[in-house]
Amino acid sequence: MPSTARCRRHTRPAVLLAVLSLAHAAHITAQQYDPLSLPTTALAAPRDFTVRDAARSRDIPVRVYLPAAAAAAPVVLFSHGLGGSRSNNAYLANHWAARGYVVVALQHAGSDEEVLKGSRSVQRVAALKKAASTENLLRRLDDVRAVLDELTRWQAESGHPLRGRLNLTRIAMSGHSFGALTTQGVTGQRFPILGTTRTDPWIKAAVILSPSAPHDGDAKRAFGDVTAPWLLMTGTKDVAEVGDATLEDRLAVFPALSSRTDGYELVLDGAEHNAFGDSPVRRGQSTRNPAHHRAIQAISTAFLDAHLREQSPARSWLRSDGPRTVLQAADRWQHR
Repeated sequence: MPSTARCRRHTRPAVLLAVLSLAHAAHITAQQYDPLSLPTTALAAPRDFTVRDAARSRDIPVRVYLPAAAAAAPVVLFSHGLGGSRSNNAYLANHWAARGYVVVALQHAGSDEEVLKGSRSVQRVAALKKAASTENLLRRLDDVRAVLDELTRWQAESGHPLRGRLNLTRIAMSGHSFGALTTQGVTGQRFPILGTTRTDPWIKAAVILSPSAPHDGDAKRAFGDVTAPWLLMTGTKDVAEVGDATLEDRLAVFPALSSRTDGYELVLDGAEHNAFGDSPVRRGQSTRNPAHHRAIQAISTAFLDAHLREQSPARSWLRSDGPRTVLQAADRWQHR
């Protein structure tokens, strides 16, 4: 991988405070560590770009959330679920960016919000089922590689807004639902239909919202090649309107991970499939429990701090009683 370019340090007080805040994080104890604390510096509005994959004649819209500090920062890619867009999960992207990460939200043509345009409500499920195809999964996996290649170019391109802002030696991937499957696919899951894995060595860790194990075949074989740390998040009512993944399928992932993987699993009590997103709640769905987003933000941030920044206080927080401070009594948490 090309080395990331070194950017000039700005002298604005707000930026310097953000840099000092991140430096201070490396010296705190696990008891002092707080993944919900945020600097007072306001973030700039996210920037929208389009990645052009000429080899596939395909455009990939992306939304980039930048931290306040101008120094090169770790990168988190985010993949939306069926019928979604690059605007999804802004509650997570904004929190991660405020904590010092560059967040790049991808939009996948063929399984994004465009598939629902012009469809009546009764046609919604049929449109989404059609979009949940193997072909679209393959397109998504290739989108990730295309975006990573473009980020490398933008990082070095004179005059580009992202020049010098990206630490491409520290990249994580996240996604919800179909985006979770996309994340699993680029971080080690084996798909028999592909004949090989699509593991991307650039991606060092994964935050997986609504994971799922394959219905056919052995889950241990599917996840036996996973070596990157995985944080799995689901809920006791996490069943999507499209697809046949059951709660049992979601809970089957953690025990199937190999001993080589730093694995973590959060099961939020009462959380439905929509609990992990931020799109408007539709008829028939329960009102979101605000404690769920808070827990998702806190635990995912600690995971990124531990496995991208390699901060020992964050790792100790994850592996002690830290998560219980942001969870409700019936929520379940485990790691190994």
